[in-house]
Amino acid sequence: MHVLVVEDDGAVSKLVKTYLEREGYAVSTAETVRDMRRTVAGGEIDIIILDVGLPDEDGWSALRWLRAQGDIPVVMLTSESETVDRIIGLELGADDYLPKPFDLSELLARLHSVQRRVEQLPAPAQPGGEEKIRFPGWIVDLATQQLTAENGQPVRLTQAEYRILVLLCRHPHQVITRDQLTEAVAGRSWQPFDRSVDVHISNLRRKLMRNDKLPSPIRTVRGSGYMFVPGRE
Repeated sequence: MHVLVVEDDGAVSKLVKTYLEREGYAVSTAETVRDMRRTVAGGEIDIIILDVGLPDEDGWSALRWLRAQGDIPVVMLTSESETVDRIIGLELGADDYLPKPFDLSELLARLHSVQRRVEQLPAPAQPGGEEKIRFPGWIVDLATQQLTAENGQPVRLTQAEYRILVLLCRHPHQVITRDQLTEAVAGRSWQPFDRSVDVHISNLRRKLMRNDKLPSPIRTVRGSGYMFVPGRE
């Protein structure tokens, strides 16, 4: 796996690079968003570790640019005291976050978790098998891992949003707990005050509500989790 560390603190960047290389990763570094864009455009990057505070642009604009280009997994490095940083990162499509200062072993665990999720994404449909999930107004193509409106307009989903949607679609009218969703998205158990699943659900609802003639198929089950209610189809 090729990791890009986008961090303007040279000491932190060098420490992370040395540690991850010792763990078997190929590591590139960038100190600015401009350097990050150049590196991403010039080669295959598998995972990005992205600091929020960068000298030329903030991490949010960097993340917006990355999501416009594709779905490279991103782990955001945020301020320990700023919960809002984590929520914004998740809303913009970050796959995970880690508050600073952080332990290197915790960073490695987050990378392993993201890596497992990438490798275990629902497999493309096999010939003769389930190829598409349909519900009113929408089609989920498992072969291309794409959400498309009935009018043919594609909607970009992050990996986390795609995994949540497929899990919900495959278990209609069943309560899917936050533990189950967090395990599917982050590879760990849900913890109190962890809003990551709720933010991903909110993003999904917003994207599915582009068809304002249909109610959201994702219902909140208070105190338990969420339920997918697709309507007549």
